[in-house]
Amino acid sequence: MTARVRRTSPTGEVRIIGGRWRRSRLPVGGVPGLRPTPDRVRETLFNWLGQDLSGCRCIDAFAGSGALGLEAASRAAAEVVLIERSPALQAALRANVQRLGAETVRVVGGDALAVLAGLPAAAWDVVFLDPPFDDAHSGGERLTRAALQAAQRLLRPGGWAYLEAPRAWGEPELTALGWRLHRRLRAGAVHAHLLQPMDNPVP
Repeated sequence: MTARVRRTSPTGEVRIIGGRWRRSRLPVGGVPGLRPTPDRVRETLFNWLGQDLSGCRCIDAFAGSGALGLEAASRAAAEVVLIERSPALQAALRANVQRLGAETVRVVGGDALAVLAGLPAAAWDVVFLDPPFDDAHSGGERLTRAALQAAQRLLRPGGWAYLEAPRAWGEPELTALGWRLHRRLRAGAVHAHLLQPMDNPVP
């Protein structure tokens, strides 16, 4: 969730809204442009996915504050990988993981696409994708498309991808990329999408 031109989190913290660590407030790195996924959007997303993620393996590919991945871990996900390229945010994520005692969570530093390419295929239940919002109509959109392509390889049958973007992605363009739109939400400048690969059975 790191970006060059995103607004900075005004509180400097993220709040876990459900599960084992409900109401826990965790400080996040003071990196310019950090934009944690809003509480309302996370609440809706985990209503879509289900409150209990027991046994699920999840990837937060542009972790930033770690709000999405830590929320999944709080709801009993069996494994969560937080991928972040910023050294400052990596340090903040590791501190929060240690503070929570989140033994199922690991932080991986580096470029999200490169890390995704090295993860085992067809082994994950949820992939969270919140690429940078900067330059959304050129580099940002290319990154989003590449991330969606990478996520398809990683998901198990029945798995989900969550996409957060500065605009709504329409069904025709998602279909062209091999995705089925299951749910969509707008909250201010954030457009949230819950997706499944087209070759997965209709839920």
